[in-house]
Amino acid sequence: MAKERKCSFCGRTENEVPLLITGMSGFICNDCAEQAYEITKEALKVPKTKGQKDDSQGRKIPKPKEIKEFLDQYVIGQDDAKRFLSVSVYNHYKRIAQAKDDNEVEIEKSNIIMVGSTGTGKTLLARSIARLLNVPFAIVDATVFTEAGYVGEDIESILTRLLQACDYDVEQAERGIVFIDEIDKIARKSDNPSITRDVSGEGVQQGLLKLLEGSEVLVPPNGGRKHPDQKMIKVDTKNILFICGGAFDGIEKKIAQRMNTHVVGFGAVENAARINKGDMMQYIVPQDLKSFGLIPEIIGRLPVLTYLKPLDKEALLRILTEPKNSIIKQYIKLFELDGVKLEFEEGVFDFIVEKALEYKLGARGLRSIVESIMIDTMFELPSTSTKNYMLTLEYAKKQFDKANLSQMAN
Repeated sequence: MAKERKCSFCGRTENEVPLLITGMSGFICNDCAEQAYEITKEALKVPKTKGQKDDSQGRKIPKPKEIKEFLDQYVIGQDDAKRFLSVSVYNHYKRIAQAKDDNEVEIEKSNIIMVGSTGTGKTLLARSIARLLNVPFAIVDATVFTEAGYVGEDIESILTRLLQACDYDVEQAERGIVFIDEIDKIARKSDNPSITRDVSGEGVQQGLLKLLEGSEVLVPPNGGRKHPDQKMIKVDTKNILFICGGAFDGIEKKIAQRMNTHVVGFGAVENAARINKGDMMQYIVPQDLKSFGLIPEIIGRLPVLTYLKPLDKEALLRILTEPKNSIIKQYIKLFELDGVKLEFEEGVFDFIVEKALEYKLGARGLRSIVESIMIDTMFELPSTSTKNYMLTLEYAKKQFDKANLSQMAN
């Protein structure tokens, strides 16, 4: 008669447990496996050193300077935005880690809004911070959201993306970061709401309020519209950090109008001389966001406002070559995998940057230009025995003209 199998820990037989896992010389039931996991997770928590903060799960919270140093490896320039982000993120997770005490001051979370033209690094900054903190991260596009009952996505599907990013671990999701891109596209279309139904503008902003401030939200697990018979997941958003980004195209005019209202008489000339008209975004204040079409309630729930500077030639040149994941380093690595050493002639980088400035697409334009220049080489070279390849300026210009990209320049 075969020996009855039973759990080596609790002694229950396989008929008494839902699942019995077989090992080399013993067995463990699903209940004991779950308990072992919890004990192990508790035992392996990182111990705090003196003066060091950690989050609610025992992980070290990097200091603001450490966060900025990490961001410097991936994002060139934008020091002001990095400092704002570093401080806000550090304070946010320090807030989560504080011990619960009714007599303590309750710290509110500081959601962030970043304003900057396309290709200046808004998404990359948010993604890099999430990578450093190793927390669930989701990018959502605000343009797909509409009011409930209309074609489009419900606001709650933002949290569905976050749940999917952490395999539906609600506890992890409630400590995650959500980057809402194109936040400017849900601006109020008109000051007079009676003209047309603004189903993707102010109505969406109203729906975002409860998420940004912090509340318990019922989330459809697979996204899409809610149905009465659909099983919902309850998610508390009070510890989720929301980072919003948008180009806010045309807001410079609002800033200029506001600044002109503050100059009267002979002081106008002196004040105008101090204003850098080439970078009006640096003077942005919450009032300008309201003039653009964001409702005051949304602005109040995004207390940290920072801007990203437009990229000049020097910044684009550094972006092309310096970061850990720079475009040029990626191509050098791709060729290295084929056993080819790729080099660039002097002047090639300057040519690429000059053409990117013509596109006015920021750092995104760099990738398109380099790809158009390299495509024929990447097609031919793997089939040859070449071990060293020098990409010349003449070849780069020829390939660029061949791609007809110049027609896209503004």
